[in-house]
Amino acid sequence: MHHQAHRVRIRHKVWLDAGEQFAVGDGGVDLLRAIDETGSIRAAARRVEWSYRHALAYLDNAEAALGHPLVDRARGGSERGGARLTLAGATFVRRYGAFRQRLDAALIRLYRATFGTS
Repeated sequence: MHHQAHRVRIRHKVWLDAGEQFAVGDGGVDLLRAIDETGSIRAAARRVEWSYRHALAYLDNAEAALGHPLVDRARGGSERGGARLTLAGATFVRRYGAFRQRLDAALIRLYRATFGTS
């Protein structure tokens, strides 16, 4: 019996730790990008399919681990709050994106060098 070969591709997960504490991963960067686009933590959480409570806890943890605020937050209520990335947050998102692009390209090159192209 002959089995049809499926196309194999490389997959990987990346996250950053600060000491022994989880800091941020791809999902958190997706949340930060969504905050930048929507101006709202609640709307951003909905977009990345996280609960609002999880998004808040994630941001608190990431900011503590990285040592600086990533998001300027204004409380909601009748005035309707909002959120925007701090300069440090925007810089982090930009650098993380560039890092991931370079990492992905390097992993593809390493995979091809090891297993060949098919």
